[in-house]
Parts: sequence; structure tokens; C-alpha cells
Amino acid sequence: VMAKYSGKPVVVNHPAEEVYNRLSDLSSFQQRLETLPPEAREKLGDVRFTADSIIITAPAVGEMKFVISERTPFSRLGFAAENSPVPFAIKIDMKPVSDTSTEVMATIDVDIPVMLKPLVGGKMQEAADKFSEMLSTLFAS
Repeated sequence: VMAKYSGKPVVVNHPAEEVYNRLSDLSSFQQRLETLPPEAREKLGDVRFTADSIIITAPAVGEMKFVISERTPFSRLGFAAENSPVPFAIKIDMKPVSDTSTEVMATIDVDIPVMLKPLVGGKMQEAADKFSEMLSTLFAS
């Protein structure tokens, strides 16, 4: 059963086109990450970026790599998990709020057996919220 967990929408002060273009080439975020103060980096956890992927290392889960799998200019980017034991995807939707700001929302789609949903649902919701928070942190400058 596919379950969807949507992060809290965040508004970033950049036009949708710029948000999309920056998310389409993730390597700029790696540079941005390296300039963040240590406490901000710590809050984001163990995350790395390549041009087309996000690599997150989580306790008890290990390394998860998400590769860009969908590109809809200026409105959506999709990421699929590589080497995941369960089908797992993250979609980032971008909706212009004005000429200079965009609402960004991350949604996690994950295939969870019904009996496990009560156990992992909260963690998935937390992950979706954390992903939105990460986007807002990375676009803060």
C-alpha cells in the first residue's frame, strides 16, 4: 500500500523558475552546505548532494540515495530511492506565491505494509517535515 506523507509547505523568497533550476542541479547545495554554521549543519543531519542526487545517512537505516526521476519545469521534481528495500519516492512541488516567492512542499511516497504503518508512519511524517525544513534552510540565503 503506497502511503503519502506531506511535509509542511514552506515559502522561499525566490521565483519558482529559480527554485526549480537550483533543485535540478543539486551540486550547488553541497557548496552551500559547506558554508553553513556548524549548528545549522548538525540540524540537517548527514546529507550530501551530487548534481542529480541527495544522499542521506540515517541512524539505523544507513545510506539512502535519492536520484532525480521526474522533471516538470518550474512545478515539480521527483526523486526515487536507489537500493531501497521498499519503493520510496520524494516529490517536491513548487507553486508560485508571487513573482519573487514560491511555496515548496515535499511529499514522500512509500510502499509500507499496512501492519507496519502505525510503527513507521510518524517517522515518515517527521522525515517529510525535515525535508521541507532542509529546503527552507538551503534557500534561506
